[in-house]
Amino acid sequence: MSWAWTIATCRGTSHVRDDTECQDTSRCIAVGSDKHVLVAVVSDGAGSAPRGKQGSVLACRTVSESARQHFAKTDASPTDDDVWSWIDHTRDKISLAAQTLGSTQREFAATLVAVIAMANETLILHIGDGAAVCNTESQWIVPSWPAHGEYASSTYFVTDDPAADLRITRLPYPINAAAAFSDGIERLVLRFSDKTASASFFDKFATTVKSAGRFGSNQALNASLKRYLDSPAINERTDDDKSLIIAVRL
Repeated sequence: MSWAWTIATCRGTSHVRDDTECQDTSRCIAVGSDKHVLVAVVSDGAGSAPRGKQGSVLACRTVSESARQHFAKTDASPTDDDVWSWIDHTRDKISLAAQTLGSTQREFAATLVAVIAMANETLILHIGDGAAVCNTESQWIVPSWPAHGEYASSTYFVTDDPAADLRITRLPYPINAAAAFSDGIERLVLRFSDKTASASFFDKFATTVKSAGRFGSNQALNASLKRYLDSPAINERTDDDKSLIIAVRL
């Protein structure tokens, strides 16, 4: 079994207008001895955090590389303790960067959504908003719903003190496809009224990726997806940064 995916991140119109950088980061890799494990990660730097982009880069890369190192040694599913060690490692990296730059961890605040899809189990790691959806038996499910904080437009971050509000969801079965995305598009692809996913949206992209039939990332589809995320139809509905990964098991 192998995975094919398309991935794109684009700057929101509010950031374009304010001449500020995109704070989303996304990464998707296939790991393990035969590249059968999918690791898809999306992180969104907090708008109020001066170094949110750096935080999202560190979160995305550290979690995905920690997963790569885990599956280089074993095919076994990571335990909860393993996953927490990845988050602790991420926080340590951010702490070191903050010390080097004379700032605080809070300035690197970023959310995290990760899907780890194995042969017999699927893991969702989630801190904050954004979400991941999974396809099983031709249905799209939302294993972990976006978490919003006590106040409007607030959420939880990897850097929260004293500990991150990490939610680990285990699906005890393999999945056919997965998507991970930042909060910039969550209200376009999720139905908050009944906490379901827009099947038509995800079916369209998953079918396109599967039809291409190419292992790994598809550069042509990536460019097309980025154009779509930056299209007037999408920008009229959200001015935030947007990240989306769609992966399909071949």
